[in-house]
Amino acid sequence: MSRDHSWISRFAEAQLAELGAAENTRESYGRDLLGFSDWLAQRGLNFTTASRADIEDYLVACEAEGLAQSTRARRLSSIKQLYRFAFEEDWRTDNPAIQIKGPGRTKRLPKTLTEEEVSRLLDAVKDVGRTQADRTRNICLMELLYATGMRVSELVSLPVSATRGDPRMLLIRGKGGKERMVPLSDPARAALRDWLEMRDEVEDLAKQEKGTKPSTFLFPSRGKAGHFTRIRFYQLIKDIAVKAGVSPSKVTPHTLRHAFATHLLAHGADLRAIQTLLGHADLSTTEIYTHVLDERLKELVLTHHPLAGD
Repeated sequence: MSRDHSWISRFAEAQLAELGAAENTRESYGRDLLGFSDWLAQRGLNFTTASRADIEDYLVACEAEGLAQSTRARRLSSIKQLYRFAFEEDWRTDNPAIQIKGPGRTKRLPKTLTEEEVSRLLDAVKDVGRTQADRTRNICLMELLYATGMRVSELVSLPVSATRGDPRMLLIRGKGGKERMVPLSDPARAALRDWLEMRDEVEDLAKQEKGTKPSTFLFPSRGKAGHFTRIRFYQLIKDIAVKAGVSPSKVTPHTLRHAFATHLLAHGADLRAIQTLLGHADLSTTEIYTHVLDERLKELVLTHHPLAGD
Protein backbone atom coordinates (compact mmCIF):
# COMPACT_ATOMS: atom_id res chain seq x y z
CA MET A 1 0.00 0.00 0.00
CA SER A 2 1.38 3.43 -0.98
CA ARG A 3 1.77 6.13 1.63
CA ASP A 4 -1.06 8.15 0.04
CA HIS A 5 -3.40 5.15 0.21
CA SER A 6 -2.38 4.58 3.85
CA TRP A 7 -3.24 8.20 4.64
CA ILE A 8 -6.66 7.83 3.01
CA SER A 9 -7.39 4.57 4.84
CA ARG A 10 -6.49 5.93 8.27
CA PHE A 11 -8.33 9.19 7.59
CA ALA A 12 -11.46 7.22 6.66
CA GLU A 13 -11.23 5.19 9.88
CA ALA A 14 -11.07 8.41 11.90
CA GLN A 15 -14.07 9.81 10.03
CA LEU A 16 -16.09 6.77 11.11
CA ALA A 17 -14.85 6.63 14.70
CA GLU A 18 -14.81 10.31 15.61
CA LEU A 19 -17.32 11.95 13.30
CA GLY A 20 -19.66 9.07 12.62
CA ALA A 21 -19.48 9.81 8.90
CA ALA A 22 -21.98 7.91 6.79
CA GLU A 23 -20.66 5.23 4.41
CA ASN A 24 -21.48 7.25 1.28
CA THR A 25 -19.76 10.32 2.76
CA ARG A 26 -16.58 8.38 3.46
CA GLU A 27 -16.70 6.85 -0.03
CA SER A 28 -16.98 10.36 -1.51
CA TYR A 29 -13.95 11.49 0.48
CA GLY A 30 -12.08 8.39 -0.67
CA ARG A 31 -12.87 8.99 -4.36
CA ASP A 32 -11.92 12.66 -4.11
CA LEU A 33 -8.63 11.93 -2.38
CA LEU A 34 -7.71 9.07 -4.72
CA GLY A 35 -8.31 11.41 -7.66
CA PHE A 36 -6.09 14.06 -6.07
CA SER A 37 -3.43 11.43 -5.30
CA ASP A 38 -3.43 10.25 -8.94
CA TRP A 39 -3.09 13.86 -10.17
CA LEU A 40 -0.14 14.41 -7.83
CA ALA A 41 1.51 11.13 -8.85
CA GLN A 42 1.47 12.20 -12.52
CA ARG A 43 3.63 15.15 -11.45
CA GLY A 44 5.98 13.14 -9.24
CA LEU A 45 4.30 14.34 -6.05
CA ASN A 46 2.34 12.84 -3.16
CA PHE A 47 0.41 13.97 -0.08
CA THR A 48 3.65 14.41 1.86
CA THR A 49 5.36 16.66 -0.68
CA ALA A 50 2.41 18.62 -2.11
CA SER A 51 2.47 22.36 -1.47
CA ARG A 52 -0.26 24.98 -1.35
CA ALA A 53 0.57 25.91 -4.95
CA ASP A 54 0.13 22.27 -6.03
CA ILE A 55 -3.31 22.09 -4.41
CA GLU A 56 -4.33 25.36 -6.08
CA ASP A 57 -3.09 24.05 -9.44
CA TYR A 58 -5.23 20.95 -8.94
CA LEU A 59 -8.30 23.09 -8.30
CA VAL A 60 -7.60 25.10 -11.45
CA ALA A 61 -7.38 21.82 -13.37
CA CYS A 62 -10.73 20.73 -11.92
CA GLU A 63 -12.31 23.99 -13.06
CA ALA A 64 -10.79 23.56 -16.52
CA GLU A 65 -12.47 20.15 -16.69
CA GLY A 66 -15.78 21.95 -16.31
CA LEU A 67 -16.62 20.37 -12.96
CA ALA A 68 -19.56 21.87 -11.11
CA GLN A 69 -18.91 24.39 -8.37
CA SER A 70 -20.35 22.03 -5.77
CA THR A 71 -18.06 19.21 -6.92
CA ARG A 72 -14.98 21.44 -6.74
CA ALA A 73 -16.01 22.67 -3.30
CA ARG A 74 -16.43 19.09 -2.10
CA ARG A 75 -13.04 18.05 -3.46
CA LEU A 76 -11.34 20.96 -1.70
CA SER A 77 -13.21 20.13 1.50
CA SER A 78 -11.91 16.55 1.32
CA ILE A 79 -8.34 17.78 0.81
CA LYS A 80 -8.58 20.34 3.61
CA GLN A 81 -9.95 17.77 6.05
CA LEU A 82 -7.25 15.27 5.12
CA TYR A 83 -4.46 17.80 5.69
CA ARG A 84 -5.97 19.03 8.93
CA PHE A 85 -6.03 15.42 10.14
CA ALA A 86 -2.47 14.85 8.88
CA PHE A 87 -1.24 17.93 10.72
CA GLU A 88 -2.95 16.89 13.96
CA GLU A 89 -1.48 13.39 13.64
CA ASP A 90 2.02 14.83 13.03
CA TRP A 91 2.25 13.29 9.56
CA ARG A 92 3.15 16.77 8.33
CA THR A 93 4.59 19.72 10.18
CA ASP A 94 2.45 22.15 8.16
CA ASN A 95 -1.03 22.31 6.65
CA PRO A 96 -0.70 23.43 3.01
CA ALA A 97 -4.47 23.66 2.51
CA ILE A 98 -5.40 25.76 5.53
CA GLN A 99 -5.54 29.16 3.78
CA ILE A 100 -7.00 28.04 0.46
CA LYS A 101 -10.41 29.51 -0.26
CA GLY A 102 -12.93 27.41 -2.08
CA PRO A 103 -15.23 28.26 -4.99
CA GLY A 104 -17.96 29.20 -2.55
CA ARG A 105 -20.50 27.01 -0.86
CA THR A 106 -23.01 27.43 1.92
CA LYS A 107 -21.16 26.85 5.15
CA ARG A 108 -22.72 24.07 7.18
CA LEU A 109 -23.03 24.48 10.89
CA PRO A 110 -21.75 21.59 12.98
CA LYS A 111 -24.43 19.12 13.96
CA THR A 112 -25.24 19.35 17.63
CA LEU A 113 -27.81 18.31 20.23
CA THR A 114 -30.17 20.31 22.37
CA GLU A 115 -29.69 20.42 26.13
CA GLU A 116 -32.90 18.40 26.52
CA GLU A 117 -31.58 15.69 24.18
CA VAL A 118 -28.29 15.48 26.10
CA SER A 119 -30.24 15.16 29.36
CA ARG A 120 -32.17 12.25 27.88
CA LEU A 121 -28.95 10.56 26.79
CA LEU A 122 -27.38 10.96 30.24
CA ASP A 123 -30.52 9.54 31.83
CA ALA A 124 -30.79 6.63 29.38
CA VAL A 125 -27.17 5.51 29.80
CA LYS A 126 -27.97 4.38 33.35
CA ASP A 127 -29.80 1.39 31.86
CA VAL A 128 -27.40 0.53 29.02
CA GLY A 129 -24.99 -2.33 29.71
CA ARG A 130 -25.11 -6.05 30.45
CA THR A 131 -23.66 -5.79 33.97
CA GLN A 132 -23.53 -3.21 36.73
CA ALA A 133 -19.85 -2.69 35.92
CA ASP A 134 -20.69 -2.01 32.27
CA ARG A 135 -23.41 0.45 33.22
CA THR A 136 -21.16 2.27 35.69
CA ARG A 137 -18.43 2.53 33.06
CA ASN A 138 -20.87 3.76 30.42
CA ILE A 139 -22.21 6.47 32.75
CA CYS A 140 -18.65 7.62 33.41
CA LEU A 141 -17.81 7.70 29.69
CA MET A 142 -20.84 9.84 28.85
CA GLU A 143 -20.53 12.20 31.82
CA LEU A 144 -16.85 12.82 31.15
CA LEU A 145 -17.41 13.38 27.43
CA TYR A 146 -20.15 15.97 27.92
CA ALA A 147 -18.43 17.62 30.89
CA THR A 148 -15.11 18.12 29.09
CA GLY A 149 -15.74 18.14 25.34
CA MET A 150 -12.86 15.70 24.87
CA ARG A 151 -12.21 14.00 21.56
CA VAL A 152 -13.31 10.39 21.84
CA SER A 153 -9.73 9.23 21.24
CA GLU A 154 -8.61 11.30 24.24
CA LEU A 155 -11.43 9.94 26.39
CA VAL A 156 -10.97 6.22 25.78
CA SER A 157 -7.19 6.39 26.24
CA LEU A 158 -7.22 8.39 29.49
CA PRO A 159 -4.57 7.07 31.91
CA VAL A 160 -6.08 6.07 35.24
CA SER A 161 -3.29 7.96 37.04
CA ALA A 162 -4.75 11.26 35.78
CA THR A 163 -8.07 10.57 37.54
CA ARG A 164 -6.96 9.60 41.04
CA GLY A 165 -7.71 11.71 44.11
CA ASP A 166 -11.16 13.03 43.12
CA PRO A 167 -9.74 15.72 40.79
CA ARG A 168 -11.57 18.92 40.00
CA MET A 169 -9.50 19.28 36.83
CA LEU A 170 -8.31 16.68 34.32
CA LEU A 171 -5.04 16.88 32.44
CA ILE A 172 -5.69 15.78 28.87
CA ARG A 173 -3.01 14.93 26.37
CA GLY A 174 -4.40 15.84 22.97
CA LYS A 175 -3.25 15.47 19.40
CA GLY A 176 0.37 16.26 18.79
CA GLY A 177 1.11 15.63 22.46
CA LYS A 178 -0.37 19.00 23.47
CA GLU A 179 -1.68 19.08 27.04
CA ARG A 180 -4.58 21.07 28.45
CA MET A 181 -6.53 21.24 31.71
CA VAL A 182 -10.32 20.93 31.74
CA PRO A 183 -12.61 21.28 34.78
CA LEU A 184 -14.94 18.49 35.84
CA SER A 185 -18.59 19.01 36.75
CA ASP A 186 -19.98 17.55 39.96
CA PRO A 187 -21.95 14.82 38.09
CA ALA A 188 -18.81 13.86 36.16
CA ARG A 189 -16.75 13.67 39.36
CA ALA A 190 -19.40 11.48 41.00
CA ALA A 191 -19.53 9.17 37.96
CA LEU A 192 -15.73 8.99 37.95
CA ARG A 193 -15.60 8.06 41.66
CA ASP A 194 -18.19 5.30 41.15
CA TRP A 195 -16.38 3.87 38.15
CA LEU A 196 -12.93 3.98 39.78
CA GLU A 197 -14.24 2.05 42.78
CA MET A 198 -15.78 -0.63 40.59
CA ARG A 199 -12.88 -0.69 38.11
CA ASP A 200 -10.34 -1.21 40.88
CA GLU A 201 -12.36 -4.07 42.38
CA VAL A 202 -12.43 -5.82 38.99
CA GLU A 203 -8.72 -5.22 38.41
CA ASP A 204 -7.78 -6.46 41.90
CA LEU A 205 -9.86 -9.61 41.45
CA ALA A 206 -8.23 -10.32 38.08
CA LYS A 207 -4.81 -9.87 39.63
CA GLN A 208 -5.58 -12.29 42.48
CA GLU A 209 -7.20 -14.97 40.30
CA LYS A 210 -5.12 -14.77 37.11
CA GLY A 211 -2.06 -12.76 38.07
CA THR A 212 -3.09 -10.16 35.50
CA LYS A 213 -1.08 -6.96 35.53
CA PRO A 214 -3.28 -3.93 36.36
CA SER A 215 -4.14 -1.72 33.37
CA THR A 216 -2.77 1.79 33.13
CA PHE A 217 -5.98 2.99 31.43
CA LEU A 218 -9.11 4.37 33.06
CA PHE A 219 -11.26 2.26 30.72
CA PRO A 220 -9.31 -1.00 30.32
CA SER A 221 -10.08 -3.64 27.74
CA ARG A 222 -8.72 -7.05 26.82
CA GLY A 223 -8.32 -5.94 23.20
CA LYS A 224 -5.10 -5.10 21.40
CA ALA A 225 -5.24 -1.40 22.30
CA GLY A 226 -5.58 -2.22 25.99
CA HIS A 227 -8.42 0.26 26.40
CA PHE A 228 -12.01 0.81 25.28
CA THR A 229 -11.88 1.64 21.55
CA ARG A 230 -13.29 4.53 19.54
CA ILE A 231 -15.29 2.12 17.37
CA ARG A 232 -16.83 0.42 20.40
CA PHE A 233 -17.78 3.78 21.91
CA TYR A 234 -19.35 4.85 18.63
CA GLN A 235 -21.50 1.70 18.72
CA LEU A 236 -22.32 2.26 22.39
CA ILE A 237 -23.52 5.82 21.88
CA LYS A 238 -25.93 4.64 19.16
CA ASP A 239 -27.44 2.14 21.63
CA ILE A 240 -27.82 4.92 24.19
CA ALA A 241 -29.54 7.13 21.62
CA VAL A 242 -32.09 4.42 20.84
CA LYS A 243 -32.77 3.96 24.56
CA ALA A 244 -33.15 7.74 24.98
CA GLY A 245 -35.56 8.12 22.06
CA VAL A 246 -33.11 10.41 20.23
CA SER A 247 -32.46 9.76 16.55
CA PRO A 248 -29.24 7.71 16.34
CA SER A 249 -28.30 9.58 13.16
CA LYS A 250 -27.91 12.73 15.28
CA VAL A 251 -25.75 11.19 17.98
CA THR A 252 -22.02 10.56 17.65
CA PRO A 253 -19.10 11.23 19.99
CA HIS A 254 -18.34 14.29 17.89
CA THR A 255 -21.86 15.76 18.17
CA LEU A 256 -21.53 15.53 21.95
CA ARG A 257 -18.28 17.46 21.66
CA HIS A 258 -20.12 20.07 19.61
CA ALA A 259 -22.95 20.11 22.16
CA PHE A 260 -20.44 20.80 24.95
CA ALA A 261 -19.12 23.86 23.09
CA THR A 262 -22.49 25.09 21.89
CA HIS A 263 -24.16 24.87 25.29
CA LEU A 264 -21.26 26.64 27.02
CA LEU A 265 -21.44 29.50 24.53
CA ALA A 266 -25.21 29.73 24.91
CA HIS A 267 -24.69 30.20 28.66
CA GLY A 268 -22.12 32.98 28.31
CA ALA A 269 -18.68 31.39 27.76
CA ASP A 270 -16.38 33.18 25.30
CA LEU A 271 -14.69 31.73 22.24
CA ARG A 272 -11.19 31.88 23.74
CA ALA A 273 -12.29 29.74 26.66
CA ILE A 274 -13.95 27.26 24.29
CA GLN A 275 -10.78 27.16 22.18
CA THR A 276 -8.72 26.22 25.24
CA LEU A 277 -11.17 23.60 26.48
CA LEU A 278 -11.50 21.92 23.08
CA GLY A 279 -7.76 21.99 22.46
CA HIS A 280 -8.01 23.90 19.18
CA ALA A 281 -4.65 25.25 18.06
CA ASP A 282 -6.27 28.01 16.02
CA LEU A 283 -9.20 30.22 17.06
CA SER A 284 -10.52 30.07 13.49
CA THR A 285 -11.43 26.41 14.11
CA THR A 286 -13.51 27.44 17.11
CA GLU A 287 -15.29 30.19 15.19
CA ILE A 288 -17.69 27.66 13.66
CA TYR A 289 -19.61 28.10 16.91
CA THR A 290 -20.27 31.82 16.38
CA HIS A 291 -23.75 30.91 15.10
CA VAL A 292 -24.65 30.46 18.77
CA LEU A 293 -23.47 33.98 19.56
CA ASP A 294 -25.40 35.31 16.55
CA GLU A 295 -28.60 33.70 17.86
CA ARG A 296 -28.02 35.14 21.34
CA LEU A 297 -27.47 38.63 19.95
CA LYS A 298 -30.58 38.39 17.77
CA GLU A 299 -32.65 37.25 20.74
CA LEU A 300 -31.21 40.05 22.86
CA VAL A 301 -32.20 42.71 20.31
CA LEU A 302 -35.65 41.28 19.63
CA THR A 303 -36.37 40.92 23.34
CA HIS A 304 -34.92 44.10 24.80
CA HIS A 305 -34.68 46.74 22.07
CA PRO A 306 -37.27 49.50 22.69
CA LEU A 307 -38.35 49.42 19.03
CA ALA A 308 -38.60 45.63 18.80
CA GLY A 309 -42.38 45.79 18.91
CA ASP A 310 -44.74 42.96 19.65
